[in-house]
Amino acid sequence: MIKIAIAGTSGLAQYIAYYISTLTSHQFIFLSRNDNPGLTAKGWQVIKVDYGDNNDLQYALTGIDTVISTISGQPEIALIDAAAQLHVRRFVPSEFEGSQSTRPAADILDRGNRRSLARLQGYAKYGMEYAVFACGIFYERFAPGGMASFQIGKSTRIDAEGDYLMNIRTMTTEIPYFNVMGDSWPTEFRVYGERMALSDVVNVVENVRGVQFEKLSLPTNPLKLLWHMRKLLATSWSNGAFTTFNVNPQKFRDWLHAAWSLAS
Repeated sequence: MIKIAIAGTSGLAQYIAYYISTLTSHQFIFLSRNDNPGLTAKGWQVIKVDYGDNNDLQYALTGIDTVISTISGQPEIALIDAAAQLHVRRFVPSEFEGSQSTRPAADILDRGNRRSLARLQGYAKYGMEYAVFACGIFYERFAPGGMASFQIGKSTRIDAEGDYLMNIRTMTTEIPYFNVMGDSWPTEFRVYGERMALSDVVNVVENVRGVQFEKLSLPTNPLKLLWHMRKLLATSWSNGAFTTFNVNPQKFRDWLHAAWSLAS
């Protein structure tokens, strides 16, 4: 049994905590900028931290074996530094979508991810292991309410229902169990339910919902349009695709049918 620190309290962080608590015997804490009575009411321990205070972070990480981050930017950099200084054994950065190998060198969607990975690569030379969990495109993007209904992806600005590729109404999957006690980690774990072309995704949705898609207008705001187009281009360039993987949890059609079976 080991002790894990989960940085952040978003829906994704809570997903991770749920599966750690139900599928393993490991202990875990949340690191949060603010008090979170909702999580403490569940019996989960929340440690309030200041990401601008290295001593505070090191104190919070005392006794921690593995850090799982769902935060990004400078706070994540500070967390990586504190973890390395305290000789934390393993660090999982806030990288849960496409594979690193498919990303362009200059990516406007990057939110400090490259800096975090560079920092981790540097510390890996001194013994701190790290691993990226590449999950492709989250099924939750196509759920009723989109990723926002799971409190996931707010910082992407395209987390609402219908924001990504298609609107299913007018159309979760699980965070898989992983062995944090393993002897060694690769620097990238790959997880996907199914490898599909975009046209196949559209066909599955049409079959499950029993209706044909109508064309949607793109947003008129230039900046929002640019952001949407870059994300869609990243998908068309297969930034979320990979052929080899470590975990294969559930087929898209099965998940989609279950997700929308009770939706109006």
